[in-house]
Amino acid sequence: MAKKVVATFQTGSGKDYTKVIRMAKSGKSGAYVFKESIVPNDLVKDFLTNPKN
Repeated sequence: MAKKVVATFQTGSGKDYTKVIRMAKSGKSGAYVFKESIVPNDLVKDFLTNPKN
């Protein structure tokens, strides 16, 4: 049987980033939309407090 190669190219830098999902109300339809971003852990609070991002 052949060996399975699993996760050999990981560098371990994935823990430095966080996926952030923000809910906002659309101006056109009034429906809620979700904005997703992957930001560094240091900037998560800034992303959530600043609505322009």
